[in-house]
Amino acid sequence: MPFLLQISRLIDGLSSLIGKLVMWLILAATLISAGNAIVRKVFGTSSNAWLEIQWYLFAAVFMLGGGYAFLRNAHVRIDFISSKFSDRTRNWIDVVGIVVFLFPLCYMMATLGWPLLVNAWVSGEVSSNAGGLIRWPVYALIPLGFALLFLQGVSELIKRLAFLSGQGPDALSHTGPSETELLAQEIAAQEAARKAGATS
Repeated sequence: MPFLLQISRLIDGLSSLIGKLVMWLILAATLISAGNAIVRKVFGTSSNAWLEIQWYLFAAVFMLGGGYAFLRNAHVRIDFISSKFSDRTRNWIDVVGIVVFLFPLCYMMATLGWPLLVNAWVSGEVSSNAGGLIRWPVYALIPLGFALLFLQGVSELIKRLAFLSGQGPDALSHTGPSETELLAQEIAAQEAARKAGATS
């Protein structure tokens, strides 16, 4: 198990690196969108390529960020139900979910996405929009994104099994408020301070 946990840490490091890099694509998409809007208003011209690159960047964030979301436990859960289960039960549910649902889904999506990528690469497929972009880079996100999610699934499975065998911590334990909860608390505190300042 120590060797497997070391592999898990390596996968976590990869997912964390990719997740942090992908976050910058959101800024890039925002800047491109703003720049495209300004050029269109000021100069009365635009390009479909600038519109499509925004779609490509959004697709990259969505597809490549899945493993990072799984690492950070930011994916959708029904917390008010899972919080009623014991730690071992929650981990067993995750083990079953990863093996029975996540792995087959990742395999299916990667194998279905690969022919799209190959066909687009071989044919030199280009968007049907005037001035549009080549398509293979966005098709490449499908097998790549699901391969990264599969890898993170392996890491999470190792961590769940380590906990269940008494050889690791509970990756699902909530030792404190999440980043989202902390952000919500900060926003609420700022709003309360603003209202207090407005009434005084």
